[in-house]
Amino acid sequence: MGNAIYKILVVEDEPDIRKLIHYNLAQDHYKVVEAENGEQALKIVQREKPSLVILDLMMPGMSGLEVCRALRGQVETATLPILMLTAKAGEADRVLGLELGADDYLAKPFSPRELVARVRAILRRTNGAAQAETLPAYGKGVLKIDFATYEVAVGTKPIKLTLKEFELLKFLVQNPNRVLNRDQLLDRVWGGDTFVTPRTVDVHIRRLRKAIEKDDSNPKWIITLRGVGYKFDEKALEQ
Repeated sequence: MGNAIYKILVVEDEPDIRKLIHYNLAQDHYKVVEAENGEQALKIVQREKPSLVILDLMMPGMSGLEVCRALRGQVETATLPILMLTAKAGEADRVLGLELGADDYLAKPFSPRELVARVRAILRRTNGAAQAETLPAYGKGVLKIDFATYEVAVGTKPIKLTLKEFELLKFLVQNPNRVLNRDQLLDRVWGGDTFVTPRTVDVHIRRLRKAIEKDDSNPKWIITLRGVGYKFDEKALEQ
């Protein structure tokens, strides 16, 4: 079956770019559906249940950022992989997209081969996470994680995380009290063949702290060691 088991939604208002993406994904045997605007994309997501969304940032009407926010705000699409496209190459736009929950980012103009490579990498990571049903749950202090259902709770409060945030938290708790540098986190969570920078790690750490820490401005669980990396302080969970 190969890639034919995956359905990809391409959300792009420019017809030529949309058709180019469709063609290259189809050549790699993916099933492809298209949307020309954000409103149409949200309806198609509900109907078609895609495996991944390729989402243009700058669209008339509902922007890609608004679509991303809407998808992340729904339980059924909170972990749906999103690859964001934009003509803007500035760091601020990349960071904003990642902060809203995009899994990866690609600036236009892009190579079709690079686009397909990123899609493959995202789906490989997603599929690998979905096969983690035999892994045990984690429970220390108030933090509870179920690796099979991707459910996270702090005390009695359920915590909603994106797939990337969940994978990052999983890797941290599986390596308690160990200092992990950004390259290690990038390799483990994003894979060696994706096109992300150490800044991506910082963005996701900040989002993860905001989700699980009592005071994300003064984190106790995920500690920064300046110039070195990050450490998950398991002892702090007991305090």
